[in-house]
Amino acid sequence: MSVSLNMKNYLVIGGSSGIGLALTNKLANEGHQVYATYNKTTTGLSSTNINYQQLDVMADNIVLNNLPDALDGIAYCPGSINLRPFARIKPDAFVEDFNLQVVGAIKVLQNVLPKLKAGTQSSVVLFSTVAVQTGFGFHAQVAASKGAIEGLTRSLAAEFAPKIRVNAIAPSLTDTPLAAKLLSNDDKKASNAKRHPLQKIGTPEDIAEMAAFLLSDKSGWISGQIFQVDGGMSSIKI
Repeated sequence: MSVSLNMKNYLVIGGSSGIGLALTNKLANEGHQVYATYNKTTTGLSSTNINYQQLDVMADNIVLNNLPDALDGIAYCPGSINLRPFARIKPDAFVEDFNLQVVGAIKVLQNVLPKLKAGTQSSVVLFSTVAVQTGFGFHAQVAASKGAIEGLTRSLAAEFAPKIRVNAIAPSLTDTPLAAKLLSNDDKKASNAKRHPLQKIGTPEDIAEMAAFLLSDKSGWISGQIFQVDGGMSSIKI
């Protein structure tokens, strides 16, 4: 573990799996103090520099009672990937996705906003998807919620400036537990890899690297941006 000369306090919501877990471990390995949450997944969680607590972002009341007085950054990682024909998606499914991916982020941010304001040039990282800016069939449910995330990112970046920076990452398909059904065998993995100009599936670490950068002081002049970390899918045709 490398020790940071400028140790910071970070909160990672959904830090027990996929991108959230990769980000939690990366920040902790850099010497930062990480406060991470889990909903149900508790296996394989490290405790070095990491303070875990259970949190259901769908609950009416958000309780985060183990945080320091000041936070230097927060990443909101919960999400879902439900790909269905539009005609078969019930309106309630759109609402459920919106509550998880947008309202959950809003509740958490409102809860910790005083702690972010108490930090020094704090940073917020949210997550969108390549499917917002690049239309794909059967993605209406996830793209609707993530489109709202992109709007929220820019609005909060304007409102919170100059004290708090807000950015979002829009990945393509990433090899996480959320994508397990889409990458359940080698043929599916190979087929999905070929859809990307870089001919590979993203890893949680690929996305965590960008998230850690956006949380850090290295990105201190960046706010209100949506970063496409997608193997070139959104901008390159080959």
